[in-house]
Formats: sequence, C-alpha cells, structure tokens
Amino acid sequence: MKPSIAVFLFLFIVFAAVFSTLGIQTACAQITAPATSAPAEAPAQAVAPGAPTPSTSPQTPPPPETGKSEPDESVTTIPVTVNEVRVVFTVTDRHGHYIKDLKKNDFKVIDNRAPAELRSFRSETDLPLQVGLLIDASNSVRDRFKFEQEAAIEFLNATIRPHYDEAFVVGFDVTPEVVQDFTDNTEKLSIGVRSLRAGGGTAMFDALYFACRDKLLKHEQTGPVRRAIILLSDGEDNQSHVTREEAIEMAERAEAIVYTISTNISGMKGAGDKTLERIADATGGRSFFPFQMRDVSDAFLSIQEELRSQYAMAYKPANFVADGSYRTIEIQAPGKGLKVRTRKGYYAPKQ
Repeated sequence: MKPSIAVFLFLFIVFAAVFSTLGIQTACAQITAPATSAPAEAPAQAVAPGAPTPSTSPQTPPPPETGKSEPDESVTTIPVTVNEVRVVFTVTDRHGHYIKDLKKNDFKVIDNRAPAELRSFRSETDLPLQVGLLIDASNSVRDRFKFEQEAAIEFLNATIRPHYDEAFVVGFDVTPEVVQDFTDNTEKLSIGVRSLRAGGGTAMFDALYFACRDKLLKHEQTGPVRRAIILLSDGEDNQSHVTREEAIEMAERAEAIVYTISTNISGMKGAGDKTLERIADATGGRSFFPFQMRDVSDAFLSIQEELRSQYAMAYKPANFVADGSYRTIEIQAPGKGLKVRTRKGYYAPKQ
C-alpha cells in the first residue's frame, strides 16, 4: 500500500505541474493578444470621424489644408480673369449719325458709380460676329410674315461673311425651335428662315432666354467677338415660363446686344412695343417700329451699319467684389449732343 500511495502522489505532482504551466501560457496569450492586434485595428479607427487616438491625428490635417489652398489659388486669379470688364458701344450725334473717330482719352467710364481704369480701347469695324436671328412665328404676325422673312434673308446675305461671321436662326411660337444652327453659310440660313410657318401663341421671353443661354453662351469662342440678337416680334408675350427681366438678365450674361424690330402694324405703339424697347435699351441695342412694309428692310440696314460702327473697350472696375451682384455701367463721351449706347450693366461673377 505504501509504495502505491507514493507513486500516486508522485504522478499527482507531475500532472499538477504540467497543468499549471499550460495555464500560465494561456493567460500570457490572453494578455498579449490585444497588444499584437492593436496595430491592425488602428487604421480602422483612423477612418472614423473624430477618432481620438494619437495615431490618427497626423493623418487628419491634410484634407483641410488641401481644401484651403484651392480657394486661395482661385482668389489670386480673380484680378486677371474677371476683374476686367469688356464692353461694346456706339456713339451718335444729335441727328443719329455714328461718330467713328473718337480716341481712348475721349471717354470716361463709371462702374457702379465709381470711376474705372481704362485698360484697352479700339474702334471695332471688323470684329467677327455671332448673330442670332429670332423670328416670331405666332399667329399675330401672320399678315406680313413672308415679307419679314425676305427682309431677314437680305440682312443675313449682306452681313454674314464666310469663314468669319456666324449666325443661327430660331423661330418661336409657344416654344423656340432652331431651324438653322450656327453657320457662315448664308444659303443654309436662308433655307432655315423660309422653313418657318406662322401659327400658335407667343413665348418671346423664353426664346430670347434660350438663344442667349443655350446658343451664345455655349458656343465656342476662340477670340473677341460681337454677339447680337435680332428679335422680330410684336412683343406680346402670352406663353413664356421666364419673365422679361429674366430674359434680359440672360442676354446681359451672354454679353449680347439685342435689336428689336416690331411687327406691329397698327400704326400706334402698344404694350408689346414698350416691352421691345425695354429689352433693347437694357442691352445696348435699338428698337425699330417699321409701321410700313418697306421700313422693315430699312431697320435691318440700320442694324447692319451699327454692327460696323462700334467701339470696344476693357476696363478695371474700382472696388470690385466677386459676389454675383449687378453692377451698372456708364460711358461718358465728350461734347454736347453725343449719345453713348451700351448695355446698362453686368453681373459680377460669384466666388
């Protein structure tokens, strides 16, 4: 019995020692496991917003710094890219004759009621043209529609020079329709004009808005050009989704001069004629009221002459702020009786 008890005690001591060693190793493994896995979990914690771990703080500053540097770069380019305003204008005497021989020092520019610095000036008799011809094809113009089409074709043939100028034709009633896109081919333009048929309501403001936003502003411009819209209508809008002032604003953004030719044959100026006057005056153009058929051709001839009798200048406004606000333009010419006609203002780019 005694040897058996001694053997039993010996085996018990051995097994206890073995189990004790295993327990210590297991405990050690449990303690060291988090330490070895922590580095693997750290990147996931760094992605989480606002993670307080020290390892993530060096990684969070770069995005804000990158975001700050981009606006700073755009601010530094403003004086070069948008702090110079270009404007085209005409000068006439008290009899309406164009004055074409004035010089840079003859003019003074007031931008937003403050004197501006004149940068460049030239007499523009040969600048490439981008012309939009907008023809009212509603029921209200049916009586002399054919004659107006032919007068418009004469104008395009006399004005658009191949490989130099471009024009497009839009007919409108309840919706604007491009019957001929930008081209220097007067035959294609003529076909587009002749394809128009009168009928329907009048959405004149929509047509002007569309021509400026979707045609002039989106058309490729490789150098300085003169943009003009010739609008034939009675001015009686009854279908547009945009307002008169919204259409004018889009024309100003496109830097387009709008010439209006009334199709009213009543012999008296109506509300529509006043609307046409407002559009032309705001953009630096002219309104024509040809109450007789032959006067329509004379109106087109006057527009053609004016497009070859303009001045162009660029100036730097004082106290310019890129805040999207509307800024007024006033150009003063020397001598009594001289009249300067240009757009009334422009919208500063918004930063």
